[in-house]
Amino acid sequence: MSTTATGSTNGTPRVLVTDPIAPDGIAYLRQHAQVDVVQERLSPAELVARIGEYAALIVRSETKVTREVIDAGRNLRVIGRAGVGVDNIDVEAATRRGVVVVNAPAGNTIAVAEHTLGLLLALARSIPQAHAALRRGEWQRSKYMGHEVRGKILGIIGLGRIGRAVARRAQGFEMRTIAYDPYVGAEQARRLGVELVELPTLLRTADFVSIHTPATAHTQGLIGAAELALLKPTAFLINCARGGIVDETALTEALRAGRLAGAALDVFAQEPPGDLPLLQLDNVVATPHLAASTREAQVSVALEVAEQVVAVLNGQPALYAVNAPVVPPEVFATLGPYLRLCAMLGQLATQLADGQHVSVEVTYAGEIAEQDIAVLQATVIRGLLAPISEEPVNLVNAPLIARQRGLRVSERKTSAADNYTNLITVALRTDRGERTVAGTVIHGEPHVVSIDGYSVDLTAQGGYVLLSRHVDRPGIIGKVGTLLGEADINISSMQVGRQRPRGQALMALTVDEPIPPELLERIRSVADIEQVRLVRL
Repeated sequence: MSTTATGSTNGTPRVLVTDPIAPDGIAYLRQHAQVDVVQERLSPAELVARIGEYAALIVRSETKVTREVIDAGRNLRVIGRAGVGVDNIDVEAATRRGVVVVNAPAGNTIAVAEHTLGLLLALARSIPQAHAALRRGEWQRSKYMGHEVRGKILGIIGLGRIGRAVARRAQGFEMRTIAYDPYVGAEQARRLGVELVELPTLLRTADFVSIHTPATAHTQGLIGAAELALLKPTAFLINCARGGIVDETALTEALRAGRLAGAALDVFAQEPPGDLPLLQLDNVVATPHLAASTREAQVSVALEVAEQVVAVLNGQPALYAVNAPVVPPEVFATLGPYLRLCAMLGQLATQLADGQHVSVEVTYAGEIAEQDIAVLQATVIRGLLAPISEEPVNLVNAPLIARQRGLRVSERKTSAADNYTNLITVALRTDRGERTVAGTVIHGEPHVVSIDGYSVDLTAQGGYVLLSRHVDRPGIIGKVGTLLGEADINISSMQVGRQRPRGQALMALTVDEPIPPELLERIRSVADIEQVRLVRL
């Protein structure tokens, strides 16, 4: 046998598996590739020395795929993560090298949904507590009087893939299901038999609250002391999503004070959680991040990642690519800057919008309208959904995920681009109104040139932008600047777009640091400021 310089032996691609995955995945891989399974964990140096021979690498959470490993993978084309999280993989380095990173977010859906319902029933019937008492020789039937779940209200926070699976199973128990998810359309929810409500309404109404949101900057601390105070004292809280979404200190205080009947947790802000006071409470049921740990889920995850790795090796798209699939060089040469622009416009529109997403229209004006815009539209959708989706959104699955969320997508082309050679406009409509952002490419760099009809010029500098709608009159800019200065927040640039003197205006302040929520509230209280929003480009 001879190994070529393309990570293959006699034309058969070589795959290295460094962490244990289910045998079914290995068997599938061996139908399409030469597979080497490492029985003992490789040291970082050993992996760097060995990876150059392979076209694909498959890991779980134990192996750290660092930039050094990726740079040494001279033939590496795809990295597969048999699971959801990819924090052990340097995705940025892989993207820079043109290596596709795939994971397996769907394989554990049923396992997590069933674990959620298991914890729900354990809370309702005090099953762990009664079991422990019986093991101690106690026979206390009256102490552990439970509750039926039939007819009770289950509030689901996050109506993504797992949230939908939980809703279907809860309905089998004849529970009424309500949900909060600002990025799912009402019609899509109705088809699931779920009523969409605002978060405060859900918290005040539900008998059981189950969390199924992704871990993002927006969901960290989503359920804190203020939110817990809205829950009924007879309610139960369940978290099988991610640690940090629930404020553990506030939850401990609420449970101790009797403001909440109980909680069930599978995830923690720090894992293992150590000597966490929350775990010492009698009305808490906890498991060590087991929701996805079933034999069936491990088989599904192994097959899911194996199928995607083989697809990439065969030159086909992967449904769950974590980084965007590699765009052909000839396409990227023309559209590369516009891909970055579309991603920026989508992300900005999502950050500006309030309410349930209903539809998005993308308008291509100028010479860009003559190009193949399918990849541009998918990039806009990816920008809209990636910050809020529990599953990775890429150029392949973006249209599918949009349909699953009930988001209607349309496009329009025109040769007229006003004052620009090319202009791309994204109009995102929600049940509370419409936000419009537009941009172009100047000297190879994407620029946002309009927000809701107001002229601006924002670039992707990685900083924060404070946007405020206000009445154009003297003193407002100075007051906002003073508040930021007192908080030691540096302003790097300032722009004001207005429709007419003394009329409505939009101010855009680029700042070097994030603005704390309490300071945003003080800025909102400035006279004649109608709306304030902090976004990141």
